[in-house]
Amino acid sequence: MAKTITTQNFEAEVLKSDKPVLVDFWATWCGPCMRQGPIVEELAEEGYAVGKVDVDQELGLAQQYGVMNIPTLIVFKDGKEAERLVGLTAKDKLKNILDTI
Repeated sequence: MAKTITTQNFEAEVLKSDKPVLVDFWATWCGPCMRQGPIVEELAEEGYAVGKVDVDQELGLAQQYGVMNIPTLIVFKDGKEAERLVGLTAKDKLKNILDTI
């Protein structure tokens, strides 16, 4: 299951992770986010490091990372943004990025 990422655990769960972390910025009212969610959960079940940021609950994180549209998927590696995808993104594309980054 994807971890819920908040301002309080962002540094420990994302920035200090020893492997790439896919962070899904989403909201409950966002249709494409609801379709992206199960894809992100499948990746988490397959062992990838995945977190979800509810932009309505964590507006500060969304602003800090310049999230203007959702879903926005950001892959962090070694504490830095390594890849950003905006909009509904296929599982195969996400797996490819996480496997090669």
